[in-house]
Amino acid sequence: MQHDIVHYIAASAKTASDAEFNTLALRLFEYQYTHNAPYRQFCRSKKRDPGNVNHWAEIPPLPVLAFKWAKITCRPKETPARIFYSSGTTRKEKSQHRLFDLLTARAAILAHFKRHLLPDCDQMRMMMLTPSPEEDPHASLSYMMSVIQELFGSAESDYYIKNNILQSEALLKTLVGINEPVMLLGTSFSFVHLIDYCKARGLRLHLPSGSRLMDTGGFKGKSREVSQAWIYENAQKLWGILPEYCVNEYGMSELSSQFYDAVAGKTGRRVYVAPPQVKTRILSPETLQPVNAGEVGLLAHSDLANIDSVFSILTEDLGRAVEGGFVVLGRAAGAAKKGCSITMDALIES
Repeated sequence: MQHDIVHYIAASAKTASDAEFNTLALRLFEYQYTHNAPYRQFCRSKKRDPGNVNHWAEIPPLPVLAFKWAKITCRPKETPARIFYSSGTTRKEKSQHRLFDLLTARAAILAHFKRHLLPDCDQMRMMMLTPSPEEDPHASLSYMMSVIQELFGSAESDYYIKNNILQSEALLKTLVGINEPVMLLGTSFSFVHLIDYCKARGLRLHLPSGSRLMDTGGFKGKSREVSQAWIYENAQKLWGILPEYCVNEYGMSELSSQFYDAVAGKTGRRVYVAPPQVKTRILSPETLQPVNAGEVGLLAHSDLANIDSVFSILTEDLGRAVEGGFVVLGRAAGAAKKGCSITMDALIES
């Protein structure tokens, strides 16, 4: 099954068929129902099992909160290759996503990243405003950075948060001497702190044409909220990165795949696009049935790359389906604040 899923992920969005997705999803559901005891119990409460599920949309989405209270895994007695914890939560208990299959996780990261951040080239120097995976081994974002840097980053690529401190001076000194396009990657609030640093010192520079920015984690920090437009306007004003070369990533520690709201270098409406291995639905908070076209509901993501946890996850994020994908409208009322931007903002601020 792993080989078939990796092959499906590697296929382009045009060649990946819905029928093949459904077949793989049903096989995955049977595996997870059999081996994942907490999830099997949840499915039984919904009166769903492999015998009465015929379509991927009928597979019960597990509320993301379950990752806080139980080991949601098909291999409870084995040692995982990685354990990712959710970030920025206000609760003592943190979500745990136990990852055993790094081959599939890597395939999920690499395929969609290039389509959106490197559609025009194969490699670029990367300045990562995150800790390295050695410094923060339980952060899914740091792992993602290591995967993309290994394949797509030049040898000069480096991390610029060390010991929870954003290395703004070192980063800007490096950028001054750059004569080729670069990519800045980090949480949205890492960029907020870098913007504040530049503004406080009156620093401006103009990066080579084609330089780009990828931010993630949302725009609400520990003590402040900014808009996406504010970050991108300042990226152009202070560093010369055009808005059409700024791309926002949406992901979760409980998922293996990511979403991006644009393609670097292209203009148009910002819409999160799912990779071929993911289907996203908008569900009513009251009935958990799909909402009518244009209505707001909870995002439910079904990810084939989540082999050893659960295929379908019900988030606490509100969204709306639009042409080509979906938009995120914030957190559901009563949902705990979380996100790597909040965590990074608090760490850098402290």
